[in-house]
Amino acid sequence: MTSYDYDLIVIGSGPGGQKAAIAGAKLGKRVAIIDKSDMVGGVCANTGTIPSKTLREAVLFLTGMSQRELYGASYRVKQDITISDLMSRTQHVVGREVQVVRAQLHRNQVDLITGMGRFVDPHTISVEGAHRGDHTRITGEFVVIATGTTPARPSQVDFDEERILDSDEVFALEEIPSSLVVVGAGVIGIEYASMFAALGSRVTVVEQREKMLEFCDPEIVESLKFHLRDQAVTFRFGEKVVNVAVGDKQTVTTLASGKRIPAAAVMYSAGRQGTTDRLDLANAGLEADNRGRLSVDEHYRTPVEHIYAVGDVIGFPALAATSMDQGRLAAYHAFGEPARELAALQPIGIYTIPEISYVGATEAELTSSAVPYEVGIARYRELARGQIVGDAYGMLKLLVSTVDRKLLGVHVFGTGATDLVHIGQAVMGCGGTVDYLVDTVFNYPTLSEAYKVAALDATNKIRALDRFNT
Repeated sequence: MTSYDYDLIVIGSGPGGQKAAIAGAKLGKRVAIIDKSDMVGGVCANTGTIPSKTLREAVLFLTGMSQRELYGASYRVKQDITISDLMSRTQHVVGREVQVVRAQLHRNQVDLITGMGRFVDPHTISVEGAHRGDHTRITGEFVVIATGTTPARPSQVDFDEERILDSDEVFALEEIPSSLVVVGAGVIGIEYASMFAALGSRVTVVEQREKMLEFCDPEIVESLKFHLRDQAVTFRFGEKVVNVAVGDKQTVTTLASGKRIPAAAVMYSAGRQGTTDRLDLANAGLEADNRGRLSVDEHYRTPVEHIYAVGDVIGFPALAATSMDQGRLAAYHAFGEPARELAALQPIGIYTIPEISYVGATEAELTSSAVPYEVGIARYRELARGQIVGDAYGMLKLLVSTVDRKLLGVHVFGTGATDLVHIGQAVMGCGGTVDYLVDTVFNYPTLSEAYKVAALDATNKIRALDRFNT
């Protein structure tokens, strides 16, 4: 038998890689994980999910946005918010998160090898360390690629990390821009647009498509757009950027239509690119697509039988939450450990200000599939807790089958949306009906009570239809 240094080598220490490594270690296997010294915890902990969501919390707190309904539109916790105010909280949380990742790997006896990993052959990885000439070669029976993604950069754009930025470089800003052009109305673009708008920047969002967040419920998206417009965000849909000129004090973005938009800075959010270009994939018998992504089967196995890939590097849904389970399941499959597949019912969370989250079907999907349904809505302004927290714009929408009364979809907009959605997810996952929510007692006053209000709204409508039919 061939002797390997490790039973499992994981390239990348983000959520997917970390959970793959720990799952392998829990099965009693020898495991090593490779990542650059400044990227332990992956993109998630260092430049993506954790810092961006921490930045959001800092913005919400320092601007006092959630309290303005109670204390007036001019209310602020701090009048002159600086980048250092925002970064101090972000750096603290990132530092603690990286410590947690290191501690978990150490506790599970996973070897952390810092450096850049490259394939020498399908079972051999060369790790180039932080110091020139510092190379280590290790072999593994199985390999998991969990290298994540980096922001896609259009070749015609001259990024300078000062006035023209990608989404990872936002944290390098030296001051809050008085005005900002955000190119791309995807999840990341809209999240940052809402944050800078809350800080008082005049934000213009430019998007080639005619709509944004098309996978979300249209009513929820319209609510978000209305709220952002109220924050002085301007939307330019169906527009393409053809040039960005940089002057001493500002930029000018030129659109294909001839419009010119002056701004202090421009942030591109043009999708993400799989971080595979430096892996020497050909040496392992692998090839990435034009977006740097790897193809896998239902067990996250690549065309090379002993090599797996998980997380953002395999594409949709590209969420930290799903990446964790993908890593765990990949390790289980590699070592023949029985495991259930991921449930098809997965929530989507968008950390705009305010939040959006949903699980299940949208109205458009149900309509196109000719599924009969009814809608139940609860508005935060009608909830005692909504008044207490100062959220007058939030709403929760339930989509209910008129045939068997089961929940088909849950859509939330407003404070705590990404937490609230899990109640609906649990009910749907257990095959529960709207009657369960009607008959359940919720703590009062809470935002969770919105489920009962929306459930009663839906059942009253269904009852009216039943009366008409009889």
